Amino acid sequence: MRVVAGRFGGRRITALHGMKLRPTSDRLRETLFNILGPMVQDSVFLDLYAGTGAVGIEALSRGARQAIFVEFHAAAVALIRKNLKSLGIAAGAEIVSMDAARALERLELRRSHVDLVYLDPPYERGHAYHETLDFLGAANLLAPRGCVVAEHASRRALAERFGSLERVRVVEQGDTSLSFYRLALAA
Repeated sequence: MRVVAGRFGGRRITALHGMKLRPTSDRLRETLFNILGPMVQDSVFLDLYAGTGAVGIEALSRGARQAIFVEFHAAAVALIRKNLKSLGIAAGAEIVSMDAARALERLELRRSHVDLVYLDPPYERGHAYHETLDFLGAANLLAPRGCVVAEHASRRALAERFGSLERVRVVEQGDTSLSFYRLALAA
């Protein structure tokens, strides 16, 4: 795996073999960040179910002010630390080592506001999509012009609305899709 573009473009990052990690491919990350474009610059980026940390690292490489990596599994947390260290990233990276639901609650209690949220739970944990998107649709965590992106299997359609979040775009790439959500405009 490599960082696709930006400050760390072309640099390699490590993935763990033998773990049930399904890292977001270089090609899909490139598609994602081409769509997000200038929204990434100076953003607070939340990488939920971070795995290798590749998506949050890509955000930092492309100018995000801060990336918050949320990951529960100790081996993956160690891998994120290793990848950040290998790239010399110290400032702007925060690792939250707990499950996504507790991490979101903690971030909301801190009165954090994030501009971009990326979630990629294990595909077999379908309920995690609904729980996470429901929370984000009800919480005061997403900045007003923020965006939530869910990576999921193309065969699994996600709802068009989760509370105040409404789906504005779906991009399919092979057997993987990216669903983009924004806060619905008040009527």
